Amino acid sequence: MDNQEIISLYEAVADTTDKMLAAARVGDWEQLAALETHCSNQVEIIKQNDQQRLPLTPTARERKVKIIKKILDDDRQIRDITEPWMAQLSAMINSAGTERKLSQAYGANQSG
Repeated sequence: MDNQEIISLYEAVADTTDKMLAAARVGDWEQLAALETHCSNQVEIIKQNDQQRLPLTPTARERKVKIIKKILDDDRQIRDITEPWMAQLSAMINSAGTERKLSQAYGANQSG
């Protein structure tokens, strides 16, 4: 792969993480999950091709670093949005499970 091809792959990932961030901001979890899968596939393509490329020129290396920083920033923002939501969801699931266990344990005993 030449410099432009590898930079294009990184730009495609950056575009996907940008869309992921937009989906997270509006709470579109299905779209976020679909984009996450797509992003994972793109990263796999980079992994497969990154080792078969020629060394990057200084300009291309600088561009790659800039793109990676944007991807990492998007990822941080996505986690800032999703982690509280995931904690809330986990608490709701645990609460529902506890309620069900209590109901099963004490609900049957209250009828008699």
